[in-house]
Amino acid sequence: MARRTFETGDALLVLNAGSSSLKFSVFLDEEPLRLLLRGEFEELSTRPRFVAHADGVVIGERDWPPGTQLGYTGATDFLFAWGKEGVLGGHRIAATGHRVVHGGMRFSGPTLVDAAALAELEALIPLAPLHQPHCVEAIRAVTRTAPAMPQVACFDTAFHRTQPPVAQAFALPRRYAEEGIRRYGFHGLSYEYIASTLPSRVPGAAEGRTVVAHLGNGASMCALLRGRSVATTMGLTALDGLMMGTRCGAIDPGVLLYLMDRHGMDARALERLLYEQSGLLGVSGESSDMRALLGGSSAAAAEALELFVYRIHRELGSLAAALQGLDAVVFTGGIGEHAAPIRERVCRAASWLGLELDEEANAGGGPRITRPDSRVSAWVIPTDEEAMIALHTRRVLRSTGPRVR
Repeated sequence: MARRTFETGDALLVLNAGSSSLKFSVFLDEEPLRLLLRGEFEELSTRPRFVAHADGVVIGERDWPPGTQLGYTGATDFLFAWGKEGVLGGHRIAATGHRVVHGGMRFSGPTLVDAAALAELEALIPLAPLHQPHCVEAIRAVTRTAPAMPQVACFDTAFHRTQPPVAQAFALPRRYAEEGIRRYGFHGLSYEYIASTLPSRVPGAAEGRTVVAHLGNGASMCALLRGRSVATTMGLTALDGLMMGTRCGAIDPGVLLYLMDRHGMDARALERLLYEQSGLLGVSGESSDMRALLGGSSAAAAEALELFVYRIHRELGSLAAALQGLDAVVFTGGIGEHAAPIRERVCRAASWLGLELDEEANAGGGPRITRPDSRVSAWVIPTDEEAMIALHTRRVLRSTGPRVR
């Protein structure tokens, strides 16, 4: 097939759809890719708000009246019209890349979206009911707004397809594995970005054994061997593993059976409990925001923080075992990049693994936060999932299909 080519002045739009938000970034097709602007729509169906930044400066804002149901289509209509007003500096949006949470067994890498691919993405909704529908709707919204625009789906699960079969398996009857019930893992775009930066930032770790902790409202960890995923904490869904902002993380399945029998909870009630009412919010009874909990003084908030760190420490040991050793730990994500007290507590708990914290470096945000002679090094590296999506989008378009005009 002929390669797609880009025109001078082309740009790539990256969309990341949430349950009530739509984040966007625009990258110029240069070498390397250059971020032009980024922004977000919030409260799409209740009280929409739009803001865009370039080089840290607000370049666009709008608020809609309360009760306005803007939705993804209204947001994309507004975004494309706003871009044509000159804020793109004459650059043409050549394609849109989407973060898609679940790729199932079918998608092991980014793919150009056509009708068949979109149908397969919709079929995966039961595996990620709180995330996948928004990804699909964002793709449909761009199709309605700009029907001729190429779109590329980039998957959070794809990076983990390098894991050995044993790391992807549940101990269930084989017929369930054959229908796709297995460990997929998530935050793959973040891990892929970190892996791509290790050769220049931490060369020894790039060729060795690294555990990356993506800590945010959603949180997981991944074991990298020479930059490839060999194990991760999340499984079939984005519920497993670490305690998160409002998600419970790993839980005894017997607890769910108990809640069904004793409290009459059905699947939807359990879904709300596990996804929206647990984690830091559930244990503290106060907030899912790490900043609020670190600034609080209640015993419940302290217990939530203790459990959060404990679960990270437990999983770090497990992932080090999967790697048969450990050379480096990388903290990323909102909490990983900005919550120095959490990094300190994790590193101190992991001193048995050979981490020797440098308190001053950690307080300053790194990038290296362990002493020079520490046997295992620890680092703070900001992630950039949007840049990874833009790179994938460009690669897919350059390798498939006719030229886009």
